[in-house]
Amino acid sequence: MAVTATVLLFIFHILLFSPTGVVTDLTSDRAALLSLRSAVGGRTLLWQTTQQNPCKWAGVQCDPTVNRVTALHLPGVSLSGQLPLGIFGNLTSLRTVSLRFNTLSGALPVDISSCVQLRNLYLQGNHFSGPLPHTIFTSLQGLVRLNLAGNNFSGEISNAFNNFTRLRTLYLENNSFSGALPELNIPKLDQFNVSFNNLNGSVPKSLRSKPKESFIGNALCGSPLEKLCPVPPAVSVDFNRNRKKKSGLSGGAIAGIVIGSLVGLLVLLLLLFLVCRKRTTKKTSSIGIGATKLAEEEGLGEKPLTGSGTGSNGFSVAAAAAAAMTTPSTNVAGNKKLVFFRTSSSIFDLEDLLRASAEVLGKGTFGTAYKAVLEGGMMVAVKRLKDVTVSEPEFREKIEFVGAMDHQNLVPLRAYYYNKEEKLLVYDYMPMGSLSALLHGNKGGGRTPLSWEIRSAIALGVARGIEYLHSHGDDASHGNIKSSNVLLTKSLEACISDFGLAPLVGLPSTPNRVAGYRAPEVTDPRRVSQKADVYSFGVLILELLTGKAPTHALLNEEGVDLPRWVQSTVKEEWTSEVFDLELLRYQNVEEEMVQLLQLAIDCAAQYPDNRPTMSEVTRRIEELRGASLMRGTDSGSNPDHVHGLESE
Repeated sequence: MAVTATVLLFIFHILLFSPTGVVTDLTSDRAALLSLRSAVGGRTLLWQTTQQNPCKWAGVQCDPTVNRVTALHLPGVSLSGQLPLGIFGNLTSLRTVSLRFNTLSGALPVDISSCVQLRNLYLQGNHFSGPLPHTIFTSLQGLVRLNLAGNNFSGEISNAFNNFTRLRTLYLENNSFSGALPELNIPKLDQFNVSFNNLNGSVPKSLRSKPKESFIGNALCGSPLEKLCPVPPAVSVDFNRNRKKKSGLSGGAIAGIVIGSLVGLLVLLLLLFLVCRKRTTKKTSSIGIGATKLAEEEGLGEKPLTGSGTGSNGFSVAAAAAAAMTTPSTNVAGNKKLVFFRTSSSIFDLEDLLRASAEVLGKGTFGTAYKAVLEGGMMVAVKRLKDVTVSEPEFREKIEFVGAMDHQNLVPLRAYYYNKEEKLLVYDYMPMGSLSALLHGNKGGGRTPLSWEIRSAIALGVARGIEYLHSHGDDASHGNIKSSNVLLTKSLEACISDFGLAPLVGLPSTPNRVAGYRAPEVTDPRRVSQKADVYSFGVLILELLTGKAPTHALLNEEGVDLPRWVQSTVKEEWTSEVFDLELLRYQNVEEEMVQLLQLAIDCAAQYPDNRPTMSEVTRRIEELRGASLMRGTDSGSNPDHVHGLESE
C-alpha cells in the first residue's frame, strides 16, 4: 500500500512539474502554422511536416524560454488567398509578423487581436481590404511598427490609433481610407505616411511637423501642404431685411461701371503688349548647346538620369547653333575651342558638338546632362554647368586637376569648354545609365534583378574610385556621392561621375537630391571632407542592400533616412527585414551581406572620427567578396536565417 502511494505521488509530481502545457502550446502553434500553409501557401511554404519542431521551419522563430513561436517572417514568398480565422488565435506569443509583399487578400482576421504581445506588424504590398478590426486598437497597444501600405484597406482612420502609445512607425499610404484625418498624439511616432488615400479636410495640428510627402494624393489642405484650407464664410445678419429694397441702379453706379471697364481694358492691352515683347526678346537670346533652353522650357531637364535612351528627343543642335552664331555674345565657335585632356585626340571640335543631335539625360546638382550623337555616330555625354562662381583662371586650374584623374572606376573627363556664357564638360557616354535608375527605375515584371555578386562588385568599384580620389591629398574629396552619380558600363562596372565639381558652383537655392547622402557635419556642400565622403558612401551601400532610396534621392517620391531606419529596424526585428527582397533569394551569402551592412553602418557613423578611411573600407569589401566567392552562392543555407547585427 505504501508502494502504491509512492508511485501515485511520483506520477502526480511528474504531471505537476512536467512541461505538458508548454508542449501543448507549441503543438498548437505547429497546427496553426500548418493551417496557414494549407490556406495561403501550400505550394510555396516548403516546410518539412515530418519535422515535429516548427521552430526549425524557414521563417519561423521561437523563444526557447517559453517554447513558443514568437516571430513569423514570410516576406515575398508568394502567399495568396485569404487568411482564415483561428490561425492568429493560436499563435498568441507572436511579437513580429512580416507577411509583406505577397498577394494576400480579404479582411484582416479579427483574431489577430489575440496576439497581445505583438510589436511589429508588416503587411505592406498585399491586397487586404475592408476596415481594420476595432479590437486591435484595444488589444495590440504594445505595437511599435505598423506598416499597412499598398493594400486596399478602407473606412475612416480612427482616433483609436492614439491607444498605440509606443508606436514609432505608422504607414497607411496607398490604401482607400476616407474621411477626415484625426488628431494623433502619439509621443514616439517618427515615421508616418497616409499619402494616396481618399482623405479630406485639414491636416491636424499634431501632424503638421511631418513632411508634406506624407499627405499628398488626398484632398487634404493646410500646413505642411501648399493647398490652403477654405475660410468659412462669415455669418451676417441683415437687420434691414424688412426694409423695401431699391430696384435698379443709380446713374452714378452705371457711370462707375463704364469707367472701370474702360480702365480694365487699357490695363489688359498693356499687359498683352509687354508679354509679346518679352517673348520676342527671348527668341533672340542665346540658346547654347543642343537647344538647352528649349529642352528646359519643355521640361526635358526633369527626366531622371537613366542614360538608356537610344534616340533623340526630337530637337537638333543645328538650329540652336545657327541661332547662336547670329548673336555676338554667343559666337562661341569663332574665338575659342574645346580643350582636350591627356591622350584624348581632337577628333571633333565645338562646331561638331553644336551640330550633334542631343537628348536630355537629367538635371543634377551641378547642371544638365545631355547625350550628344556626333555625325560619325560617336556618342558623348555633355554637362552644361550652372551657377559657376569661380574666376576663369581658377576654373581652368581646378578642371585641369579633374581631367588628370585616371582610374577605371572614374568616368573620364575628355574635354571642356569655357566662356563667359557657357561652361561645358565632355565625358565618355555610359550606356547603362546610373545605379539610381537601375535600382529604382523599373519595378515591372521585365526587371532584371541585381544579384549579390553585381551589387557587391558595384560597391567595391565605387570604393576603389573614391579611394583613388582621396589618395591625391587630404583636401581631395568627391563632395557629391550618390547613386545617380554612379554610372555603369555595359559590363555593369561602376564608374563615379561629377567628382571635383563641388568647389566650382554656388550653393543650391533649393534642397537637392544629395541631402539624403550628406554627412550631418556638412554645412557648406562646396567644402566636403574625406570623412564626409565616407558617410555618403555608407548611405550608398545601405541603398544597395535595402533597395530603398534615401531622403530626397527620388524626385516626387518620399525617401527614408536610411542610417536611422536601418538602425531602428535592426534593433526591433531580424536583420533580414532590412535587405532588398531581390537579395533574399541568394543563398549562402548571409554572412557577407551582414558584414557589408555592418560596414555601411560604420561608414555612416554620426561622428566623423568613428568612420573608417576609404582604404580600410576597400580592404574590408575585398575580404568579404573573396570569402563569398570561395564559399559559392548557390547552395546551403536559408536566406530567411540571417544572423543578428549589433548596432552602433
